[in-house]
Amino acid sequence: MAVLRAARLVIVWLFATFSLVMAPTALAAEKSEDDPGYWLERLEPALTRTSYMGVFVYARGDQVSSMQVAHRYRNGMVEERLVMQDGQIGEIVRRGMDVVCVLPRHGRMELNAAIPSGPFAEAFTNQLVPVDRWYQPEIIGDDRIAGHDVVRLALNARDSLRYSHQLWLERSTGLPLKGKVLSDSGETLEYFHFTSLTISDSLPDEEFMVQSEGREVSRTLAPQSSATPDQSMEGWTLGWRPDGFQPAAAPRSGSGKAVAFSDGLASFSVFVDTATGVGMPSGTSRIGATTVYMRKLEKGDEGFLVTVVGEIPLETALKVAESVEIEDSAVLGAVLP
Repeated sequence: MAVLRAARLVIVWLFATFSLVMAPTALAAEKSEDDPGYWLERLEPALTRTSYMGVFVYARGDQVSSMQVAHRYRNGMVEERLVMQDGQIGEIVRRGMDVVCVLPRHGRMELNAAIPSGPFAEAFTNQLVPVDRWYQPEIIGDDRIAGHDVVRLALNARDSLRYSHQLWLERSTGLPLKGKVLSDSGETLEYFHFTSLTISDSLPDEEFMVQSEGREVSRTLAPQSSATPDQSMEGWTLGWRPDGFQPAAAPRSGSGKAVAFSDGLASFSVFVDTATGVGMPSGTSRIGATTVYMRKLEKGDEGFLVTVVGEIPLETALKVAESVEIEDSAVLGAVLP
């Protein structure tokens, strides 16, 4: 089970760069390094276009995983390879939209069923989200991470509907080398931290080749859909979402429909599916910064399960879930519970 959890964290990293959109980097050149906006505008190009390899640790609650990553941008395409460092070996290799996952002795793993969570997962939408409208950015000092000089940037939530963040950005590239998600009381809910890192434009080709033996699962990821949330909410509606959360690429889950939203740093998804048995779960759980809230919903004699999952406080997830209404159970393919 630990290996499978780690594998899902690896997939999270892939979704982080898969869902990015190019921001206008020319604006960064017009600002001073003392301006937090300078670093915010460098963040997306740094994540996509910086070539690097290293090892990072990712912690959510009591789950801690370490992973080796190699990433490069060549000929207009992102290439990436991630290898789990704990437990049995497993790896994921990505070239553009093509992804190969190898998990020895664990059989098939559905890449399109991964729920986005973790640092920067699904955080960038098909719109340019004004992050500083929902977070107060502040440079809070300098530091060193994995032998690299970094700028420490705080992004303090302007309301209680989202968490605050801190980022440690490598000075020459803007690449995040460490990140924390913080509660309103300042508690660290989850973090990632590079322990070793090499930034280079001449990484060897073999670093981006599958090297593990085992069953391979291949997928070609679809480009982010331009569909609106209303088009995705077939048979149901969402009456409320926090200000600033815009439509983002949504994962798929079983036979149900999912709609995802992001404010530029955090994201959450709403799943609506048929409740097929009396033992369907409901209630709340939290791992690190990721909240999962499940609510049973009935319309006539038909039962449904609403799930909200994402890097948002419990109160926000609960309010989102309570705003879901079933309009047409036939469209959802509801069955008697």
